[in-house]
This record gives sequence, C-alpha cells and structure tokens, in this order.
Amino acid sequence: MGWENSYPPPKAGPTSFQVRDTYNDGPVEMVSGPPPYYSTEPERPLPRGHNPPMAYQYEQPKPVSRWNPRSWRKRTWAIIAAILVVIIIIVVVVPVEVAKANRYPDYSRLNYTLSDEYTGATFFDKFDYFEGYDPAQGFVHYVPRERAAQLNLTYATTDSAVLKVDTTVGPGSNPDASTGRFSVRVQSQAQYDSGLFIFDVKHTPFGCGTWPALWLVDPNNWPENGEIDVMEAVNQATDGNQMTLHTTDDCTMSAKRIMSGSSLNTDCYNATNDNAGCGVRSAADTYGSAYNDASGGVMAMEWRDEGIRVWQFGRTGIPSDITARNPDPSTWGEASADFPNTKCDIGSHFRNQSIIVNIDLCGQYAGSVYAQSGCPSNCTDYVANNPSAFTNAFWEFGAFQVYSAS
Repeated sequence: MGWENSYPPPKAGPTSFQVRDTYNDGPVEMVSGPPPYYSTEPERPLPRGHNPPMAYQYEQPKPVSRWNPRSWRKRTWAIIAAILVVIIIIVVVVPVEVAKANRYPDYSRLNYTLSDEYTGATFFDKFDYFEGYDPAQGFVHYVPRERAAQLNLTYATTDSAVLKVDTTVGPGSNPDASTGRFSVRVQSQAQYDSGLFIFDVKHTPFGCGTWPALWLVDPNNWPENGEIDVMEAVNQATDGNQMTLHTTDDCTMSAKRIMSGSSLNTDCYNATNDNAGCGVRSAADTYGSAYNDASGGVMAMEWRDEGIRVWQFGRTGIPSDITARNPDPSTWGEASADFPNTKCDIGSHFRNQSIIVNIDLCGQYAGSVYAQSGCPSNCTDYVANNPSAFTNAFWEFGAFQVYSAS
C-alpha cells in the first residue's frame, strides 16, 4: 500500500486576481495569468518566540522644513549672521552714536558780578599801546600812546572812546604812507581766564583795505593760549560780523551747536585752512554801515569751561539785565555764535587773554581777498594814496564791562 495524502487535493484559484498598490495606496490594477496556488494546508503554529514575517512597506521621505536649522547651508548661515550684526548695530551702536551726536554742554545759570570796567575819559588808561609793524603783515604803522594822541587817533570822553586810522597823510606828505598808514592797536593790561564780557559798540570801522577787530588773545603766547574774535570784518564789510576761535590742535566744532549764525569752518586749529579758524558769520546788518546807521549795539561774550558763546544785540534790543548791570545769559535765548566744549577742551585752549582793539590795513586777511571785494587798484597802493577813504575807519565804544562768575 502506498502513502496517501491525507489532505484534500488543492483547489484551483481564480483565473484572475487584483493587486493593490499598497505603497502609494493607488489605483487597482487587473492582472491576468496562471492561477496561483493556494495551499489547502492549515497554517501551522510557529514555535514560541518566533513572529510571523512582516511585509516591508517603503515610505517616501517627508520634505525637511526650511525653518529647520539642520537643513541650512553655509550661505544661509552667513546671511543670518549678517542680519544679526545689523540688528546689533541698530540696537546698540546707533543709539550710542545718536547720543554722542546730541551731546551738548550744560550752560546752567551762573551768578556774575562786575570785576573790571573800561569807561569814560579814562577808557584807554587800562590799555597798553602796541608800537611798530603789524605781526600779521598789515600795511600799517602802529603808533604809541603819545603819537596817537598827537594825531588824534585815540581819545575818550565821558560817553565814548574812539580809535581810528589816520586820514591826513597823503602822497605829498613827509613822511608819506608808502610803507604803511598810521593806525592803533591797544591791548588790556589785565588778562583773563574766563568771564562774561560786555562790549558797547557804537560804530564799527569799514572801507576798502581795512581789517578791524575786537578780540581777545595772549599777546605773548599765540596760538598756545588761543584767540577769541568777537567782532571782525574786512574791506567794505558787507557780509556781516564774524566771530572766530583760533587754537592749537584738537579743537573742533563738529558737534551740536545752538546758534543763529552760520558756521564757516569747524576746525579751530591755526595750522588748517590758512589759519581761518572756526568762524561763525552773522547777518549783513551786524557790522558796517547798516550796523552803524542803527546806532550799533552790544556784544556779549560768555567764556566758561562749558563753552564760549557770543550774543549780538541791536541798540533797541539790549536785555534789561545788561542795562541794570546784572547780566544773566541764561535768559538771552539763542546765541549768535556757539562754541561748545564737546570736542574742544576750552579750559586748556584758552588762557591769559587780553582784550585787544585794532584797525589793521591790508595784511593776511583783507589783502588776500581785496581783489574780490570790489575795491579799486591794489590794497597797498589804495591805502597809501587815499587818506580820505578812511573817514569811516574808526571804532567808537561806550563802555567795556567784565563780569566774573561767583
């Protein structure tokens, strides 16, 4: 007897079957072919500890988010770093720079008391007369006190003090003015280190070839101890008053300033811009014929560690506290010129200053711009041969007052 399969014969499967795309769960595909074999044997249990094999299904990788830093390239990191630097600059550096640009000294109120005065018939008694040729190459002969009195170039009354240029010496005179015209330069015997200076100016000199100035300087230590020009103009003086500082190095006005005048230069160092200094110019009617026709006015200059400020008041606009001899600059409003200490140590650049009044002719300033001034001939020839052209070349003052902070 042979062995006999104890199981029933296998049954044939269907003639066709369906296949589903299990990976993508896609559409059904009909496939035909020979029928597959289906075992009719019952499934046998697997030994304990063995799991049935599992069908492997492959999943498509999910796209990586652009916000995931792990996916960023070096270029992306460089852009991010640049953005962070910009943010740091905006958040940290910009406010610092803005604060620096807006720095401004505290011109708080100071109490001033009168410490010195130049007035009346004795106005020139507190001044020394400079004698000789001009240090700034001017076409003048500065005369001593006695000669100035003899030529009537300086004199004072109870109300006014006058300093002027000679108007008598002409081409036929002996001596003539071929080497320069007679003029005057005076400097105060007292020297100052700070203070509030009030100058009553009734008439300013002007005319072709003139270079007048009201200024402060240490005559024996220039430029080491600085220079403060309160009033200055040249030739016909149609541009208005100029206020200027001249210093050694490391003094600039490239900072916040509060003033009505127009800045000409910001570097005060005497070795730059042909010693132009850091000047400020006022309106056209603040000097010359227009100023004189309005009876002049008052110049006020405050010099303190916080800065140097200059005000110019017309005759009808002089503050009452100046007239009352109790000046308070904190009430005067915007200055004509403002020279703050933001980028200039005022205390170290300005010391031992004398008040100086002079009328120079031609020289480094008036002579250098004479050709563009509309004046005739050349500067030295015109000065030497036209004495009558200098009838307006004179200063007239009321009084000078110097106040000290208490």
